[in-house]
Amino acid sequence: MTNEDDRSVLDFLPDPGGTTDLSAQAGASLPSGVEAADKSKIIEALRTVYDPEIPVNIYDLGLVYRSDIDHRGLVAVEMTLTAPACPVASEMPQWVADAVASVEGVGEVNVCLVWDPPWNQDMMSEDARLELGMF
Repeated sequence: MTNEDDRSVLDFLPDPGGTTDLSAQAGASLPSGVEAADKSKIIEALRTVYDPEIPVNIYDLGLVYRSDIDHRGLVAVEMTLTAPACPVASEMPQWVADAVASVEGVGEVNVCLVWDPPWNQDMMSEDARLELGMF
């Protein structure tokens, strides 16, 4: 039986040979004794990344499907884009990885770009809808 603490947040990401089209990595292992950041700091970092065509951050757009951090500071992010033909599809995962890696208490960051489930406007937060005048 596997101890939950021994598993990595990476164990919960999709298989790179499966639905993941693009991925990015940033950061380095946390030094011993450094406390891992809490999830709210990860979300703050995700809110600093914007889709260049839409003036709303990727978190409120609903593009981030999952963001987890384990006790060692290892972060896994599963995200999508508004459309597979997005002109920044090859760059966005690295932008996200770099933003999250800049948070104090974050070690290695792995971002996987997935297309399932497909993004739709229902995934946006109420704040995003207000910003875009969708009410």
